Amino acid sequence: MTMMKFQLPVAMITSLLLSACANEPVAVQQGAESAKHEQHADKKSLCADLQTNPVIGCSETVTATFDNNGVLWLAWVVRDRIYVQSSADKGASFSTPVAVNAEPEVIAARGEYRPKIKLDAQGNIYLTWTQNLEKRHTGHIRFSRSMDGGKTFSKPVTVNDNLDVIGHRFDALAVGQNGEIFVAWLDARDKEKAKAAKQEFSGTAVYYAWSDDGGKSFYPNKVVAPHSCECCRLGVEIDTDNLPVVLWRHVYDGNIRDHALVKFKDWQTPGVVQRVSAENWKIDACPHHGPALSIAGNGVYHSVWFSGAADKQGLFYGHSKDGGLTYSPAYRFGGQGAKHPNVLGRGEQVAVVWSEFDGSHNLLQLIKSEDGGLNWSQPEVVGETAESADDAFLLSDGDKVYLSWQTAQGYQFKPI
Repeated sequence: MTMMKFQLPVAMITSLLLSACANEPVAVQQGAESAKHEQHADKKSLCADLQTNPVIGCSETVTATFDNNGVLWLAWVVRDRIYVQSSADKGASFSTPVAVNAEPEVIAARGEYRPKIKLDAQGNIYLTWTQNLEKRHTGHIRFSRSMDGGKTFSKPVTVNDNLDVIGHRFDALAVGQNGEIFVAWLDARDKEKAKAAKQEFSGTAVYYAWSDDGGKSFYPNKVVAPHSCECCRLGVEIDTDNLPVVLWRHVYDGNIRDHALVKFKDWQTPGVVQRVSAENWKIDACPHHGPALSIAGNGVYHSVWFSGAADKQGLFYGHSKDGGLTYSPAYRFGGQGAKHPNVLGRGEQVAVVWSEFDGSHNLLQLIKSEDGGLNWSQPEVVGETAESADDAFLLSDGDKVYLSWQTAQGYQFKPI
């Protein structure tokens, strides 16, 4: 694929929007404020122009992953299509965007919604996303794959086998060591059945499907657990024994919305639901703050989450050394307005990144641990913007840890 070079505003940071939006230079005497207004006008014009080539800066969310060869892959949405790009030089240059879905469809790509992208050991590319339907809070889980290194993608298929116009949303994707494809999501089918029978049903449910033939087909949908929160992202990873693990915000008795985890017994059999957090946050609503999960090579589960409980507000970290059966005491971190943490564990090294608002700027904060999550560094600011920004994510190529962050100024990718 032809590589397109982009000018970097600072070392190792790609601001694809700014390079794509460059028109006439802004005169110095216009001042910073005038330049800012012109930049916004350029972006608005560019992103509204249906004839313009797709630009990553027009997307609100970007999802990144590395393949086994250290190539970076991105998935993002513009004008009802998902696009995929790759970079063999850690973000210094990117391939030309390739559309995944030939036919446009309304794709959820804001906040905790986003397309997911993973690759197997052979370099095959798999994507999932949530397709919005005509009614509010309804959707289908969609899937596509590329078997030729991202040159072409298969016609999207719907993974949920219940096709009612109800909630099938907040998909999560993981790929096993032997190429197994695991997709989990929040599903309202059991809630709708209970409603029809005039029975109570708290929340929705976590469902899953999986494939052992490279995505040619999926086994029938099964429930991981009932009574999940309705609008929070899932944390899904593959354990060191090559079995799925799912983390979600659960609805416990009394409308307590803390977190739960299931480790699978085999690919067909979810295990027992284990409680991860106990802030006892009682709220009759979905907070739109899902957890994140990372399983290190030594088998330790690292988890982060948000709670708004009156006496335990903020972000929390915990780890499990026994497959989720028990968790360490929760470590609280983050300041006022802290939200959407992401975690990455690599042996004894653990990193956590999250967003905070200081009254004028969105600050990206980072803490690190060198002893498996027992002790933590002081927070450091690794990103800052006065404009809107996506959630931040951490990923590794097996050597270094990188930050992936989409802002109104453009996509940023850098080592930390």
